[in-house]
Amino acid sequence: MHHLIRTLFALNLALLPAIPSAAHEFWIEPLDFAVGSDDPLEARLRVGQSFEGGSLSYLSRNFTRFELAFGTDVTDVEGRLGQNPALMVEDHGEGLAVILYETTDSRLTYDEWESFLRFAEHKDFPDIEARHLARGLPMTGFMESYSRHAKSLVAAGNGEGADREYGLRTEFVALANPYTDDLSEGFPVQLFLEGAPRADAQVELFDRDAEGEVTITLHRTDAEGRAVLPVEPGHAYLVDAVTLLEVEPTADSAAVWHTLWASLTFEVPAR
Repeated sequence: MHHLIRTLFALNLALLPAIPSAAHEFWIEPLDFAVGSDDPLEARLRVGQSFEGGSLSYLSRNFTRFELAFGTDVTDVEGRLGQNPALMVEDHGEGLAVILYETTDSRLTYDEWESFLRFAEHKDFPDIEARHLARGLPMTGFMESYSRHAKSLVAAGNGEGADREYGLRTEFVALANPYTDDLSEGFPVQLFLEGAPRADAQVELFDRDAEGEVTITLHRTDAEGRAVLPVEPGHAYLVDAVTLLEVEPTADSAAVWHTLWASLTFEVPAR
């Protein structure tokens, strides 16, 4: 059994972005974004690029939170070691289901400055070189830690209900229900960091159509952390935002930067 645990953990680590985090998103992908109230609700944990990636198994040591919520009713997701899809719930409620997942911290070491610079520029931190050098940090051999904070919206039965803040360290909150509301004027979201709205932040929107074609657009939050995203019926979406924090090395970690990745997935039903 111990050998099995070590093997599964190693496989999951291999799928996580041990390659410098450069644009390797993490998200929750339900097998179906709309399920009957008596049908199983299943979802995969994915890491990759351009809304495509590998599927991670259920391993409790990889997460600090894994929950299924219907409004104020929040329950822990239970699973078997190595289970894939990681979420498999037979008996669930009806309404707007919100899947919540927060990872434990992972770490990587940058041996090439350009790799870190490309990642930071892509995620909209153009002043990263000045900030890094002002702290007297080396340009190679430094460590970054990172964590993922993911949500997914699923219509169970009638799909009625609303998203809300669930206390993830960073999180998107959907300000409309994609399964019941009129989204002709766009899909409104609000981005939070440590419980406060995150203003003027880059939001990356991955749009996958019915044929599987993915397009990516960039957006920004306003002074209240809000953004309205363009959506179309019959498309699935991944919304992503990254926070880059300065941290001081400790006895437990030599990391000098910490990145927090927020993601939200949902689908707009075909009309």
